[in-house]
Amino acid sequence: MPVQQVITDQRVPVKIWTNEVDERSRQQLANIASMPFIHHHVAAMPDVHLGIGATVGSVIATHKAIIPAAVGVDIGCGMVAARLSLTANELDEKSLIKVFEQISQDVPVGRAQHADAKTLMDAVRPFEPGLKVLTDRHPELLKTFGKFSKWMNQMGTLGGGNHFIEVCLDESNQVWLMLHSGSRGIGNAIADYFIKLARKDMERWMIQLPDRDLAYFPEGSEYFADYVEAVHWAQDYAFANRQAMLDLVLKGLEKHLPPFTVTTEAVNCHHNYVAKEHHFGADVWVTRKGAIRAREGDLGIVPGSMGARSFIVRGNGNPESFCSSAHGAGRRMSRTEAAKTFSEADLERQTSGVICRKDKGVIDEIPSAYKDIDVVMENQKDLTEILHTLKQVVCVKG
Repeated sequence: MPVQQVITDQRVPVKIWTNEVDERSRQQLANIASMPFIHHHVAAMPDVHLGIGATVGSVIATHKAIIPAAVGVDIGCGMVAARLSLTANELDEKSLIKVFEQISQDVPVGRAQHADAKTLMDAVRPFEPGLKVLTDRHPELLKTFGKFSKWMNQMGTLGGGNHFIEVCLDESNQVWLMLHSGSRGIGNAIADYFIKLARKDMERWMIQLPDRDLAYFPEGSEYFADYVEAVHWAQDYAFANRQAMLDLVLKGLEKHLPPFTVTTEAVNCHHNYVAKEHHFGADVWVTRKGAIRAREGDLGIVPGSMGARSFIVRGNGNPESFCSSAHGAGRRMSRTEAAKTFSEADLERQTSGVICRKDKGVIDEIPSAYKDIDVVMENQKDLTEILHTLKQVVCVKG
C-alpha cells in the first residue's frame, strides 16, 4: 500500500505509510520537517510512534548535518535471525522449557552482564583500539561511562526493555532463532555524551529549535567527525553483540535439541543508525530511527510483539521511503499505560502457546500494547516482500 498521509505545511513534506498516527507523533514529524537541512522529505513507516525528539519509525535524510537524538540512545539496535535444520517435529514442550532455562542462564538480561570477558575476547578485542582513540580525544567520556566501564563484559548480553531472544517456527515448521538487541551501556553512554554536546552547541550559537532534542552537529563543526566515528564504533559493537549472543544461544540449544546446522546465513540488520547514502540526486546522511534499510534485494527482519507473528522480508527498494521499511509492530501504548491497563491474566491469554515470562514485570510488553503487525505489513506492501512468517514458541525477554 502506498503513502496514506502527507503533511505539507512544513519546509519539506512528511510522507506517512499509515493512518494510525497520533497527534503528538505528527507534531514531532512536522518539527523534523521544519529543520533547514532536511533533504527532499521525511518518511514515516507504518509502525511510527512517539519518540524522543524524533518519532520512532522515521527516516530522516539530512544535508551536512546529523541529529544525535534522532539516531537514538541505543545506537545500532537491531535484529539477527538464522534458520536451523530442525523442524517442529523435533521439538517438544519439555525440551523447549530446558531451552528457555538454558538461554536465561547463558545470556545475561536486563542490567546483568558476564562475570568476565575472557570467553568473548575474540569478539571484544577489535573494539579496544577505536575506543581508546575516542576516549583519548574525549576524556570526559570516561566519566560518562561510569557503571558502563565494563563494556567488554556486556558483549553478548541482551539488555532490557523490548529486547528479546526467540525460538520460532516458520510457515514450513522450520525452526528459526531470532534476537533483538543493541550497543548496550557503552552505546547509551556515547549517545548521551554527544547529545549533550549538541545541545550546548545550539545554546552557544543561539539556534532556536522546535524541540531541544533536535540539537544537531553540522559537518565541519567541532564534534561532527568525532560523533560519526563514535556512532559507527557503537553500530559495529551492536552488530557484534548480536552475533555473540547468537553463538551463545546456538551452543545452548545443542545441549537440549537434536543435532542441527544453521541452514541460512544470519540476517543481521540495524534499525537505529545513521549512514551516508545517495537519494534523490544527493549524497546525504540517512538516519533510520526504528526503521530498517530495504534496498532492492536487502534481507531484513520485522518482528511482532511477544505473542504475535514476525517476518523475514526482502526489500523492494522504494525510493519514496529512502529504501526503508518498518522495524516492527510499533508501540500504540506507553509502558506505564500498558502496565495499568492489563493484568497477568491478560498476558497469559495473549501469550498462549509461548514459553516465556508471564509475570507483572513484563506486562508492559504485552501484545496489545503494540500495533497489529499484520496491519503494519499490509501498509508497507510497496516497501518489502515477505519471505518467511515466524511464530515464536520460546521468548526470553530483557
